[in-house]
Amino acid sequence: MVEALREELADLTASVRAFLEWHAATGADGMPGHPAALHEALGAASSDGAPPAPRRPERGFSGQDAPSPPVARGGSGAAFSPPEPRGGAAGAPLHPEPRGAAASAPLPHPEQRGSAAGASPRPEQRGGPESQGAWSPTQAQRGPEPSPRPAVSAAPAPRADTVARASATLPDTKEERAARLSLIAEEVRTCQKCPLHEGRTHTVFSRGDPSSEVVFVGEGPGAEEDLQGQPFVGAAGQLLDKMIAAMGYHRDEVYICNIVKCRPPKNRKPEPAEMAACSPYLTAQLALIKPKVIVALGATAVQGLIGTSEGITKLRGTWKLYKGSIPIMPTFHPAYLLRQPSAKREVWSDLKEVMRHLGKSAPDRG
Repeated sequence: MVEALREELADLTASVRAFLEWHAATGADGMPGHPAALHEALGAASSDGAPPAPRRPERGFSGQDAPSPPVARGGSGAAFSPPEPRGGAAGAPLHPEPRGAAASAPLPHPEQRGSAAGASPRPEQRGGPESQGAWSPTQAQRGPEPSPRPAVSAAPAPRADTVARASATLPDTKEERAARLSLIAEEVRTCQKCPLHEGRTHTVFSRGDPSSEVVFVGEGPGAEEDLQGQPFVGAAGQLLDKMIAAMGYHRDEVYICNIVKCRPPKNRKPEPAEMAACSPYLTAQLALIKPKVIVALGATAVQGLIGTSEGITKLRGTWKLYKGSIPIMPTFHPAYLLRQPSAKREVWSDLKEVMRHLGKSAPDRG
């Protein structure tokens, strides 16, 4: 198949060269019907009656004493300028002409369309002049041109925080927040990302109102919480309920959760790896709730939220920021207040500052 195409291309190249040399030698207009007519025309045009020059198939025909146009030979890549069209405007489009008709446009040089020495012919080069008459790109093309492919716009890159993106698309309703939080709670129930799952009775996800403006974050479940599956239901939880009531809220009007969702053995402090394993769940909770204020109960809660290792005595009463947007008020854990009742005054001062930030008023309590 390839060799046949190459032979057709060689024939086409020889025919076009013959036409160009005949055209330059005789000055005649029109197209000869067959390459043999070139030989006869060149012999008739000789002024001294000399016989026509012998045919050179590999380079076409040349009339006696006729100047040859500057043709790039052998596919060397030399530039070729087509002759000016006779009887027409320069640059006129090329159209197929019937045999013997006047040429109205310049004919492109064949070696600008591809070389016969090993180059694969383009689709418009297939087919010889014997079957097509005067060669034209519009005649040589086979089949309709394919329709241009529509441009495809690049899809925007996804945001890194998929939890924030999902919550941003949610309608701001309490029911849909609760539904999303229930899905996260189901995932927590089967979580085995850290060793804490081995000793748990229940996972402890949260309690309270998912549309609350205040979220209380503790350290982790204790023994009573592990049994009931609810946060802050023991003695420390009862004290926290009193603190919430003093702020003017019902216990179910705020949202309460922990840094870790499973009880550490013997109520020890959670390890950094355990906190890191639970961190995505807490991040998802806060992203869906979007509270106005977070109250961090104890040093472990502050560490889990913002990564600091400072002590709670130094941190309490000073505003911090969660992810650069949600204010955090660190204060003592209720369990600490059970051991140090004198610290309740400091905690109440911190809670009043939270209320002031929310635009709420509270009686001055000692």
